[in-house]
This record gives sequence, C-alpha cells and structure tokens, in this order.
Amino acid sequence: MNIQRRFLLLYAAVAVMLIQSAVAQDAIQTVSSTADQQERLAITIYNNNLGLVKEVREIELPQQELKINFMDVASSIIPSSVHVKSLADPNKFIVLEQNYEYDLISHAKLMDKYVGKDVKLIFKSEYDGTEEQRDAVLLSNNGGSVYKIGEEIHLGFPGRVILPKIPENLLARPTLVWMVDNRTTGPQNIEVSYLTNGISWYCDYVMILNQADTRIDLAGWVTISNNSGGSFNNAVIKLVAGDVRRVEPEADKAMGYEVAMMAPRAAKQFQEESFFEYHLYTLQRPATIKENQMKQILLMEASDVPVEKKLMTYGQSHLYTSIYSDPIKDVDVNVSLEFVNSEKNNLGMPLPKGLIRVYKADSSDMLQFVGENTIKHTPKDEKIELNIGKAFDVVAERKQLNWVKIRKDLYEVEWEMTVRNHKEEDVTVTAQESIPGEWSILETTHPYEKIASQTVHFSIPVKANGESVLRYKAQLKF
Repeated sequence: MNIQRRFLLLYAAVAVMLIQSAVAQDAIQTVSSTADQQERLAITIYNNNLGLVKEVREIELPQQELKINFMDVASSIIPSSVHVKSLADPNKFIVLEQNYEYDLISHAKLMDKYVGKDVKLIFKSEYDGTEEQRDAVLLSNNGGSVYKIGEEIHLGFPGRVILPKIPENLLARPTLVWMVDNRTTGPQNIEVSYLTNGISWYCDYVMILNQADTRIDLAGWVTISNNSGGSFNNAVIKLVAGDVRRVEPEADKAMGYEVAMMAPRAAKQFQEESFFEYHLYTLQRPATIKENQMKQILLMEASDVPVEKKLMTYGQSHLYTSIYSDPIKDVDVNVSLEFVNSEKNNLGMPLPKGLIRVYKADSSDMLQFVGENTIKHTPKDEKIELNIGKAFDVVAERKQLNWVKIRKDLYEVEWEMTVRNHKEEDVTVTAQESIPGEWSILETTHPYEKIASQTVHFSIPVKANGESVLRYKAQLKF
C-alpha cells in the first residue's frame, strides 16, 4: 500500500506541474509585430530563386518572458535560416524558442477546427424568404459537412455557416513566433533576417544596330519576379550576379519578353561592386516589390559601342574521317556580332548573364527584330560573341575532292568550299574547320589562321553578286 500511495502521490504531483506549466504558458504575454513597425528593409536577390530579407522593426517590449508574433513575413521563408537579435542590447534579448506558423486561415481549415463544436447555420425560409438561424454541432468536415441539428443528422446544408471566433492556432498570415526572455524595457529595434524561396531576377538586354552594322546601343534591364508570398515596401534592393551553390535543386523561373525600343536616357540607377567571387548591384533608391509582381528596372545603358559582324561556317571533325561522295549542300552561314565589354568601348560594367535581343531600323526607320542569344556572366574587358541567325543571301556548299589513306595512321583529305554572295556589297566569310589528330595544311587557296590545336580559320572574301572557292589539302595523323 505504501508503494501504491507513493506512486499516486508522485503521479498527482506531475499532473499538477503539467497543469501549472500549461496555465503559465497560456498566461505569457503576447506581443504582435506587423510591417507597419518597419524602420528599415533590405532584400538581396539571387539568380537562383532565392532572396535574403533583412528588416528592422521598432517593438515595445516588457521586461519579462513573452511571446512575439512577428507577422508579414514571406510565406516561402526558409525557417531554419532565420536570425533575430536586438540592436539595442543583444545580451538582454534572448530567444528561447522559435516557431514558424503557417497554418493559415482558410474555409477548410476553419471548418476542421470546429468539428465537434457548436456553430450557427443561417438559411432562408421556404415560405417568405426571410433568414432563419439554427444552432448545430459540426460532426464532420471530411468530404462534405455533416451537422447535428436537434436530434437529426444533416448531410450538407443549403445556407451559410457562422463560427463564433477564429481559433487561436490559426493565423491570417505567415508568422514567426518567438519565446523570448527580454531583460530590458521600452521600445527596441529588433533585426530579423531570413532566406526565402520564390524570388529571383534575371537580365534582358536590348541592342540596336546602326545601318552599317558597325556600332550598337545597348541597354540592360533587370526583371525581378516575386512569388515568395510576401511584399517588400520601400526596400533597399541588392542583386547578386554569380552562380551561388545551393544544395536543393533549383528551378529556372526566367521568363522573357521583348522590349522593342530603347528607354530614354536615365541617371545611373545601380552601383556595382565585387563581392566574394560574385558581383553585387545595389539600386540607388528604395523600391517596392509587390507579391506576385514582375518589376523591370534599368540596369545599364551604353551608346556608340563598336561591334564587328561576322559570317561564319562551322565544319565538324567527322568530315575528315570518312569518304563523302556527294557534295554537302546548304552549309549554314551563321551571322554573329562581337564586341568587347571595355571602358574604351563605352561599357566596362560586369554584365550579368541574360538574353540579348537585337534590333535594327529598316528603310522607314522602324525597328525590326533581327535575332537574339544569351550571354554568360561577363567580366569587364571580355569579348562577347552573339550568334543571332543565319545569312539569307550568302550560301555555301562543300565537296570532298580527295580522301587517301597513306598508311595505317596517316591520311590526306582535300576539301572544296564554294561561297556565293547574292548581296549588293562585298562580304568576307570565315570558315572554321575542326581538324582532328596531328595535322598540317599542305595546300590552300586562301590564308588561314590556327586558332587552337584542332581549329583553323580560313578567310574567304566574296565580291558582291560573286562567288569564291576555297580549296585546301590537309594531312592528318591519328
């Protein structure tokens, strides 16, 4: 009996402690903070669907343990990335526990919370159309509502449901909840930072060619796409250009659309700086990014940039390892534009990766789209090469004149390339040939340049409405 009594006394003591703890938890004061209390807000946006949010709010806090509901955070927040501290006295603001509450109010969740509880049902009278009210108990909300009205069970109900209040564990918006031991009084500036998914940026460029195809105007536009589930009002905006590694798979949310004309010249809006192994672009004014908004901001613009237009054909290495009895017709003549991202050329800002769309004015001075391509992140003083299409009036074909196996590992190959120019102006076509193995040019009708160990460029000038024929013999060992 003594053992049983001791066990019962111990059980009762534990129960009392649990009840007291629960009562104490319920009695803890709660302070709620909204975006209206923001003192400062900044967001750094990355290329890979990620944003770093940092905000400071002034919150009045009592000197005690309390609960803080920090509202108006992005619903795509990464909870494990949250960092919070007091800027006034970090040692007297101690976070004991952190929760992210995302059990948000919805019709289904409200009904689920009231299963087994009293509700009111409002419906219109069949006789005179006036509204009537019935007290009911919601028995189930699984696949449809089931009510008990009086002693009867009703499957569904034609009217509307009135609930007495919103349950305490349901929130109208995503909220960070902290249990805090605050050891000072008065208003405090609380700094909170967190990562969020669902926000990204990319760059679109608009390039305008002059009539001679020798100069361009270039404008870069930043497009910010915000699907993070939060709005950022009057925020300092920073953009990071670079391939920042993330562990989880990342989705490319880039969406492109055309801008068919250059914007009026504006003051420089972004300040660029090196940051770690990336580049950081800071907007020099606060801006607002609304939830589910796509915003465009001018990043850079430059005019009178020298550009070189090239016509290129590309030969593949397999052309040297087989016999071709028939001519290869319809060889693509590709059109490319090349320029150097340098201060000398009125550029020089490191350019983020993005899509460049190229336009040129026609005879009526109306801009027409002539092609597009993407660029990688491009540092200053690096060359940009854009393959934007294929030539219409310049055609090429090639024919193998000879293929001889001299011995087991030694071959001689002879090729002929014919280029016809139907334009009213002279052109030069560069034939890029990829020759495998150890090779040497034995004979050629046109000058060439060895670009790499297995790459050679032949320069083929062609007169207006004329034709040129390149012939060369190569010896290969492999």
